[in-house]
Amino acid sequence: MARLVLGPLLRYAGEEEATIWVEADGPCEVEVLGWREPTFCVEGHHYALVHCRELEPASTTPYEVRLDGERVWPEPDSPYPPSVVRTHGAREPFRIAWGSCRVCAPHSPPHSLSKDAHPDGREVDSLRVLADHMCRQDSTEWPHALVLLGDQVYADEVSPEVREYIRATRDVEVPPGETVANFEEYTRLYREAWSEPHIRWLLSTVPSAMIFDDHDVHDDWNTSRTWVEDIRAKGWWDERIVAGFATYWLYQHMGNLSPRHLADDELYARLRAAADGGPVLREFAFRADRETAGTRWSYCRDFGRTRLLMVDSRAGRVLDPPEERSMLDPHEWEWLEELAAGDFDHLLIGTSLPLLLTQGLHYLESWNEAVCNGAWGKPASRAGEKVRQALDLEHWAAFGSSLDRVMELVRDVGTGAKGAPPASIVALSGDVHHAYLAEVGFPRGTGMRSAVYQATCSPFRNPLDDHERAMIRFACGRGGTLVGKLLARAAGVGDPPVRWRFTHDEPFFDNQVCFLETEGRRARLWLQKTVPEENEGYSLETVFERELT
Repeated sequence: MARLVLGPLLRYAGEEEATIWVEADGPCEVEVLGWREPTFCVEGHHYALVHCRELEPASTTPYEVRLDGERVWPEPDSPYPPSVVRTHGAREPFRIAWGSCRVCAPHSPPHSLSKDAHPDGREVDSLRVLADHMCRQDSTEWPHALVLLGDQVYADEVSPEVREYIRATRDVEVPPGETVANFEEYTRLYREAWSEPHIRWLLSTVPSAMIFDDHDVHDDWNTSRTWVEDIRAKGWWDERIVAGFATYWLYQHMGNLSPRHLADDELYARLRAAADGGPVLREFAFRADRETAGTRWSYCRDFGRTRLLMVDSRAGRVLDPPEERSMLDPHEWEWLEELAAGDFDHLLIGTSLPLLLTQGLHYLESWNEAVCNGAWGKPASRAGEKVRQALDLEHWAAFGSSLDRVMELVRDVGTGAKGAPPASIVALSGDVHHAYLAEVGFPRGTGMRSAVYQATCSPFRNPLDDHERAMIRFACGRGGTLVGKLLARAAGVGDPPVRWRFTHDEPFFDNQVCFLETEGRRARLWLQKTVPEENEGYSLETVFERELT
């Protein structure tokens, strides 16, 4: 009899349908709520995405998972509440939990210590604490969706268990050493990240929407054309990127798609029809790395009258400076501009990299882009490229024309140029290992009718040390802003297209998770961080709350 290797993950929930993702250890038929789906095989791994239909709107339905008729979920004597599918209702409040950056490590010393106390310290996972809270709450208080904005796994910072597997199967003296090298090692990453009991239950009962960032593949992934050329010259890279894209498609991307889009997906159909989809998926993955055109990782989710556009700001970059350096390729821009127009109350733009950083970092990155593009001559351009990679200067501010274009889009949506403006437009981002909410202002006379914010939450589990926090605080202050602005002016960089300011004194650090709730035209955001409790327990403490509209 087949056994459940990983899952179930509740990936999509609409008004009358849902999808459940599982991985089994052999071929079988997966059954959820009376709906069945055979597994398909990729290199000895067996996957299924069960499409459950004819559900009641605004309902909560407990479910079981059966493999060839045998119940495998929930597990016997499970201490957790039943896994459920909650469908959307037209008028109910909708609550999203979101954030990014979650390393996988044991919840015991030294890993549970702070990074200042031990270099392996990552403290306590905020998603694990969230799941623990949910187990003791009424289900009406649970989030309706979980939005994961990058670095769901760390290919270059593996857990002790995955490190042991790597050491046992290949020579770690040969690059890439103790980081992930191939498909099988990637599957171990996902298994380790999603098998912790609290996390496994959380993902089984809260629908998840995901997008990758650099650590899902490699630190600084696609920073610049120079970075790409250098990494492709390494003998191990092709296997890493093919495995990264292949497993991302299997473990994250196919579950991101709505049933309607999944039914039209040619790759999904080919994998389900193949005896072993490995060659098919590898060909797709290699092409996705070499050609951005024709591959879209971005997608749309509608939560009632709230639209979430999850934007790939990592894999689809155009990296041919200076004229063509762009965060998105032309087809991706067309997709974003088309889907941003519509009749909804709130527009959420999910992008792993913040559109708007702290002021000092924004000016530093815009200065660096100008220098890399030749503002101070070729020798400075080469030096600027080294600085870009060393300091991770590759957010939207370092793709200035892309930031201008997305802010033009936000302006058009918010002024009503593309239809009735939503009450709020909020960019949800992660990556930077601190959290903040910035209110965005457009030039006077623009006619903006939507409230616009940059909301950033990071990390779930990977906090900065004291020295790194001090650097971020400096970049937020007047001194850091002045230094960045002077550098930018010296390179001929003008003012950004919008102004923005924090709605609080300084960024928030620690492991944390953010929440956004919409109800009609109202929107509210709050941030919670992990704090110690008695008996070595942990809790979530609200450190910031704001009515957005």
